[in-house]
Amino acid sequence: METIAAFILAGGASRRMGTDKSQLMLNGKSFVEHVAAALGKISREITVVGKPATASTRLRYVPDIYPNWGALGGVHAALASCDAAWCLIVACDFPFVTAELFDRLASLREGFEAVAPIQCDGIPQPLCSLYQTKSCLVRAEQLIKAGKRKPVALLQSVQTRWVPFTEIDDLPGAERFFDNINTAADYERIVAKGTITRMA
Repeated sequence: METIAAFILAGGASRRMGTDKSQLMLNGKSFVEHVAAALGKISREITVVGKPATASTRLRYVPDIYPNWGALGGVHAALASCDAAWCLIVACDFPFVTAELFDRLASLREGFEAVAPIQCDGIPQPLCSLYQTKSCLVRAEQLIKAGKRKPVALLQSVQTRWVPFTEIDDLPGAERFFDNINTAADYERIVAKGTITRMA
């Protein structure tokens, strides 16, 4: 099977949160550390895309090539830094993702250029997706030069295996995979819910 390198996007401005989301704490670990723990079970290479101050000290980091270009800029930076055939890209504000989710997505990649889950509300999630490095990097560069900023545009312009939520809802914790944390109220809500549990 082709190799996978993992990247955590942590370069956002966190304007709605008011503080760096990547360093928010949950059960004694930062969001980046939670995501990295899940990624570490399927990839030996984990890199944070963002400024040095936002990156965990135990992980390699790379900066955005197109600063202030939003999420597509982060996806592009990950693809440009990836030496593996496939690039698994996850936003830092998805602390409830699991290795089981990544394994399921990886199992569906044959014959495609990207694998992207669709949330239970029908919205595709480009910031928890697998990208074939070479083909997606070329397309991401083209989209940025055309002024595009949304990463879903990349998925829509390559051969993507869309994964309906019904194909992952049997996994433990599926209802919280895409529980995106954008505001202080979101953060207080997830802290109040208690401990994260993961399959071993």
